[in-house]
Amino acid sequence: MSEISSITESQLVSEMPASPDELIAQLASIGRAAQRECAAMDSASRAAALQGAATHMRKGAKDILAANAKDVEAARANGLSSAMIDRLTLDEGRLESVASAVEAVAVLPDPVGEVIDEAVRPNGLKLSRVRVPIGTIGIIYESRPNVTADAAALCVRAGNAAILRGGSEAVHSNRAILSAFAAGLEEGGVPAGLVQLVPTQDRAVVGAMLTASGMIDMIVPRGGKSLVARVQADARVPVLAHLDGVNHTYVHSMADPAMAREIAVNAKMRRTGICGAMETLLIDAQFADAAGLVARLIEAGVELRGDGRAQALDDRIAQVSDDDWGTEYLDAILSVAIVDGIESALAHISKYSSAHTDAIITDDLAAAEQFLTCVDSAIVMHNASSQFADGGEFGLGAEIGIATGRLHARGPVALEGLTTYKWLVRGSGQVRP
Repeated sequence: MSEISSITESQLVSEMPASPDELIAQLASIGRAAQRECAAMDSASRAAALQGAATHMRKGAKDILAANAKDVEAARANGLSSAMIDRLTLDEGRLESVASAVEAVAVLPDPVGEVIDEAVRPNGLKLSRVRVPIGTIGIIYESRPNVTADAAALCVRAGNAAILRGGSEAVHSNRAILSAFAAGLEEGGVPAGLVQLVPTQDRAVVGAMLTASGMIDMIVPRGGKSLVARVQADARVPVLAHLDGVNHTYVHSMADPAMAREIAVNAKMRRTGICGAMETLLIDAQFADAAGLVARLIEAGVELRGDGRAQALDDRIAQVSDDDWGTEYLDAILSVAIVDGIESALAHISKYSSAHTDAIITDDLAAAEQFLTCVDSAIVMHNASSQFADGGEFGLGAEIGIATGRLHARGPVALEGLTTYKWLVRGSGQVRP
């Protein structure tokens, strides 16, 4: 049994520190020591350990799926929404995807040590900026047990320690995944304690993580609006925020009707419970197949809520409310508005978008470029489903979240987003006059 697992189990039984602050201080101390040890490992060794972690997850699939079944059963008994249950559920295919994502991270280029730029000053000083790990990262997340493996893999590959605090609805799944993952890491020589799962669901521990300045170097929240709002309000540690996905698709007047129908249905219905799902459809008043587009969405099982002009297209469209425009439904519900041209679409998106992912469908390249330039979201798309808003689809391996802020990292946050840099200065005896 790995040291990580033995620490977690003993704390769960009888050795829990007296307070949440003491618990987080202990986990951070273990993580920092492991991170310093990991810094001495070469990139190939960390990559091989991640390959081993994926192998152990496959070997432990039966136990992981059994643990997940407990969580799903409890979620149903507690009345969780279908979207939450979908996020929570693992099957053989999804678990294989999680293991494959870990392997994908293992073979990605290691950003640590990369020279960002170099310069030589007139006095002969040689300057360079190189990428280094951030340090100890706290990840607070809900529902999705795949985040346990994704976040752990990304942190390890970038040389960081991770303290994971998953949601209570996925507690059995998270423990089973990390147990298998940690066994693979330790077998590969990665120090025990580099990745730790908080061994209690006490909500006070979240507060302790948020105020652990000097012990935790960055917090990454992944969850609903209330979680992110609490983290941003209470944190005394830098936060890399993953906000909700109030995502728009604008069907321009020059959109191909067949393409518009296919993309719109996929953007809403492929998986309704993910942050990349479309939540508002904007249809240009000059688009010739507006009625056919909304009919296709209704046939696909979408509940449409529209303004008066949208309702005129189909009497099955319900009246939209002001609150709908800013709602992340995470369900088979979609707001629809008719807009008068691209400027009107841009104005609507500017007012209601959460700056996650917004898309335009059009054959007019000038309109597409205007949209791509003017929409200030982390991800802006042309003729593609918003469901592609994913680190794996971007070739980044797994992702730790999609950052919607403007500092440090934006969009899918993968390896590079989990590094910072330091300056190296090489001299030959220079003194400053």
